[in-house]
Amino acid sequence: MRTFSILKAIISTVALNFLIAGAVQAGDRGTAAEAEVMAKRAVAYVKANGPEKAAEEFTNGSSFKDRDLYVAYTTLAGVVLGHGANPKLVGKSLTGLKDPDGKLFFQMLVDTAKTKGKGWSEGYKFINPSDKKIEDKVMYVERIDDNWVGVGIYKN
Repeated sequence: MRTFSILKAIISTVALNFLIAGAVQAGDRGTAAEAEVMAKRAVAYVKANGPEKAAEEFTNGSSFKDRDLYVAYTTLAGVVLGHGANPKLVGKSLTGLKDPDGKLFFQMLVDTAKTKGKGWSEGYKFINPSDKKIEDKVMYVERIDDNWVGVGIYKN
């Protein structure tokens, strides 16, 4: 009977460790709800501070970066105004950009902003700035006049 109690305690401890490890790993990534909240904060920031100051904050500031969450701020023509993960993209048109599977994902994001005004994109693949691996991603986008902001989540 004592052996059964010890075995039960060991199994419970192992199970608890797996649960804790899973929660910690999940906490390293932004959630869909957090991405939407950040995007809505970004929209409010653009409206309150103007596009130039917003682009600067999204690119070089810290208030719109959290783990693997960051803001992409772009025109409806596909020119990047601000990018929280890669400042080298600012000023570039990315409408012809394809993911590793050949999907014109950036044009898809622009089209989502143009046609829906706000909402989640279809899935695509992109480099996660946290671990530098190509991962499945979806992005919440919201249009602001002739521009849009987007915050994506990585799904792996």
